[in-house]
Amino acid sequence: MLQIKSLSKKFESFTAVDNITLSINPGDLYGFLGPNGAGKTTTIKMIVGLYAPSSGEIIINGMNSRTNGTEVKMDIGYIPDQPFLYDKLTGYEFLLFCGGLYGISKDQLKRRVNELVDLLKIEDWLNKRTEEYSQGMRQRITIASALLHKPKLIIVDEPMVGLDPQSAHVIKNVFRDYTNEGNAVFMSTHSLNVVEEICNRVGIIKKGQIIFDDAIGKLHALKQEHDRNIEELFIQLTHEEPL
Repeated sequence: MLQIKSLSKKFESFTAVDNITLSINPGDLYGFLGPNGAGKTTTIKMIVGLYAPSSGEIIINGMNSRTNGTEVKMDIGYIPDQPFLYDKLTGYEFLLFCGGLYGISKDQLKRRVNELVDLLKIEDWLNKRTEEYSQGMRQRITIASALLHKPKLIIVDEPMVGLDPQSAHVIKNVFRDYTNEGNAVFMSTHSLNVVEEICNRVGIIKKGQIIFDDAIGKLHALKQEHDRNIEELFIQLTHEEPL
């Protein structure tokens, strides 16, 4: 579904992402962890096409992102850390606008919007302007817009920031169900408990390099081996202290 091969990104003399290689398969809910400044958001922006890599390849659903940029974007749903909505549009109008960008026919789009309204429980807010939305509702509408075209891969940057427990619960269930249907979710987050709860695979990036990439069970085994909770283990893995 997503192959990242020897990927690097430099900003003048600073290397933000340093020769990383990852593979995310259909059905994976992949948690991408790292301290601030480790390279998580830079990696995501390269995957979705906002940054051009300095070197390396990104393959999505068998297509190279450099040579098949438009086709690749049709297989991606992107949920940024700060949702951008047109404040004077209602949620419904915003979803129709986004669906039009993907070339979805009007009849298909209306059916799909109705499906997502039920899935994300946004009916009560759908006809209100987005400027009235809470952070949680803005995030739900953004997720709905990312799912409209039924992408094979969802890229998410910090999905739980500022969410109330109800919104977080809804979003976690949506991601679980989406991967259970054979799609993949690549999720950058600081929420270690969320990774433990819903992810089947985990990657940790430190100073632009991958220091851990394995099944969640391997992380649990390391916790037991070193008698640490996930927070303590993460701190040790991402600092200079040896385990």
